[in-house]
Amino acid sequence: MADGDLVLRPIGQVESTLVDPADAPKQGDEGAPDASIVFDQEFGQGLRNLKPGDDVVVLTWLDRAARDVLVVRPRSDPARAEQGVFSTRSPARPNPIGLHRVKILALDGLRMRVGSLEAVDGTPVLDIKPVLRGVDER
Repeated sequence: MADGDLVLRPIGQVESTLVDPADAPKQGDEGAPDASIVFDQEFGQGLRNLKPGDDVVVLTWLDRAARDVLVVRPRSDPARAEQGVFSTRSPARPNPIGLHRVKILALDGLRMRVGSLEAVDGTPVLDIKPVLRGVDER
């Protein structure tokens, strides 16, 4: 970090039938389509040991989200009371990092097919992490 700047490099991007954030479900289990993550060539070796059936957490950069929001109505529901953004899963936040738990459906070279991903087409992928049984489910 230089001068307080944090630099993140995407490792790939989402390919999805979802193209408009307004049409995306709030969570993956609310009707999100299967999608693909296409990794940049330089990160291909990082996919070793992953296999279909594995549960992973995908970290994305929600590049179309507002970054100046600190208070939201959960699920964009006007009937709900306003809450601080850090107590919600809203994509609108100072650092719009998306967190998506998905199952790997298939791997083909640099393409990972995953189930029920609510990220829109072209969303940058920052990282993939395995779900650790016993730790992530407490």
